Amino acid sequence: MDLVPRILRTELDDGIFHVIARGVNRCAIYRDDEDRRTFVRLFARTVPRYGWDVHALCLMTTHYHVVLDTTVLRMYRGIQWMNGLYARLFNRRWDRCGHLFGERYVSKPIEDEDQLANTCGYVLLNPVRAGLCQDPRGWPWSGSKYGKSLD
Repeated sequence: MDLVPRILRTELDDGIFHVIARGVNRCAIYRDDEDRRTFVRLFARTVPRYGWDVHALCLMTTHYHVVLDTTVLRMYRGIQWMNGLYARLFNRRWDRCGHLFGERYVSKPIEDEDQLANTCGYVLLNPVRAGLCQDPRGWPWSGSKYGKSLD
């Protein structure tokens, strides 16, 4: 098997990215709906603070996906701020310490409109593939600027 190293973020061009952040050792980063509401409120603060244009978002149990249009610097700073603050709130609520998020988040560049549409569809279908709902509209923790929005 050929291993392909990740692209350094400093080598990425600004644009649209599919971002995935996972819990350390794939642990739950949302234990209940209150955790998800806390994250959504924090996400809603992050978007204007860092100038993101969000195409899709999906909160799973052990990870989240977001498709956003931004500069590399704003993506990095925004994810760092949001994940760090959320981890502190989560740890305080659940009386735990240590890292909540695992390795660095994944940021895959989106090259064209077809890839954007496919990626947003993939993100929104995540709960269906995981058996959490039968239709993406049945998962309250996902949304897209092209359709369903988060409550």
